[in-house]
Amino acid sequence: MTTHHPEALQALQGSLFDQADEVRLGPLDGVRRTELGHGAWIDVLPGWLHGSDALFARLAAEVPWRAERRRMYDRTVDVPRLLSYYGVGDPLPHPVLEEARDALGRYYADELGEPFATAGLCCYRDGRDSVAWHGDRVGRGAREDTMVAILSVGTPRDLLLRPVGGGRTVRRPLGHGDLIVMGGSCQRTWEHAVPKSTRATGPRISVQFRPRGVN
Repeated sequence: MTTHHPEALQALQGSLFDQADEVRLGPLDGVRRTELGHGAWIDVLPGWLHGSDALFARLAAEVPWRAERRRMYDRTVDVPRLLSYYGVGDPLPHPVLEEARDALGRYYADELGEPFATAGLCCYRDGRDSVAWHGDRVGRGAREDTMVAILSVGTPRDLLLRPVGGGRTVRRPLGHGDLIVMGGSCQRTWEHAVPKSTRATGPRISVQFRPRGVN
């Protein structure tokens, strides 16, 4: 695997509504829940992180991004995004991410019953990068209710959700400091994806906080 610091990430067009130099979190009391059905739900809070463009620039420049290749059926293909992973106990690449992980752990303590412990980062360089339909079902998520919290910075991209086996699609554009939490049975009974886009679009970085043993 090769570490990347792609210059293409500098093409971010900043948010007109978030020009703050200070990177900080807002309160979580504005979270709004949507019940999806089958025991699944999502919580969404637009603009939870202030100074998201400054955080994007820091992560783009300093995270050790990796390009990976994976076996798909009868051939090996490039993963259409850059990746980085921080395991249990690893220091995160910006203090505000540790604050976010801990704040989410406190807010969801009664429902989750354990802290968020790991952080996976994905970098979508442009509209050609994507992630296919999937659920985070490696580990306990395959048999237990759990949560995955995603904080997004950079250009908004659509996160799509649909029931396993097909059905109505739920669409949430996420970027510029937006938060989404997928909870209940969401990883088992629903799938999510970030589709490719034919529109000219700038880069986005998502940070996925998960409990121990969920991936």
